[in-house]
Amino acid sequence: MVETNGLSQPAHLSPVDLNSMRAKTLGDYLKSRRARLQPEQAGLAKTHGQRRTPGLRREEVAILAGVSATYYTFLEQGREVAVSREVIESIGRALQLSPDEHTHLLGLWNGNEPEMAPPITSEITQPWRDIVNQMAFPAFITNDRAELLAWNTSVDKYVLDYTSRAPEQRNMMFSLFTDPEMRARLINWEEMAAHSVAIFRTSYDRYTHDPWFPKFVDDLSKESSEFASLWELHHVEAKRVTRVYYQLPDQEQAIAYDINSLSFTLDHPDLHLCIYSPVKEQES
Repeated sequence: MVETNGLSQPAHLSPVDLNSMRAKTLGDYLKSRRARLQPEQAGLAKTHGQRRTPGLRREEVAILAGVSATYYTFLEQGREVAVSREVIESIGRALQLSPDEHTHLLGLWNGNEPEMAPPITSEITQPWRDIVNQMAFPAFITNDRAELLAWNTSVDKYVLDYTSRAPEQRNMMFSLFTDPEMRARLINWEEMAAHSVAIFRTSYDRYTHDPWFPKFVDDLSKESSEFASLWELHHVEAKRVTRVYYQLPDQEQAIAYDINSLSFTLDHPDLHLCIYSPVKEQES
């Protein structure tokens, strides 16, 4: 990896290599969604005896989607086969995907085009830092790697004191699962952990060309069995307004915030401005 103007660029990949990686990512995703769906949920007759595979069988998904079992098997195996939107939509319906999962599936399907995700931004300009610093409540800017690029003093006070931590420790995902202080402050930690991993999975699948992501996941999985378990579920979710509850050691009551995540600019679509809005007591 090399740093260029604050942007992290992966080594060059040919369209053939990129398509191969995306085909494998699509296959892994289809397999994960099939494994969590039971025959009864799909309207199939209940089978007696032990099934050798969790969830639906490949041939069952193929029947529900109206495609051949061989063709669907090739997709799960990550083979580069032509897939029309009609077919991918049919497979999505067969797997009973949620709206977020459906959007993710279409994104992976569009990966058949030799087009890479934008480079990761690792630095931001001072005016954006000034904007974050002027906000009264916790606010910060992260990239798709969950790296913290700017934050204000309220983040240090309520979320975690990132100012006192080394730059390599300023990753929101890593802190969430490895820092006991953050976990102690965040009352609804389990809910936020599951949601955060599902969001991070969308970035992971998007940046199939970037070796940073699998290394990070491998390192964090070794540090946290809870992260490893959530990661294996392969859940995906889009960013949305999320409520969090923080309580400091010297406070008797928790403080509720709604996290609003805003896309940054067209020039840096990997950046996200997160603003905490306090929730009135009668709403909490």
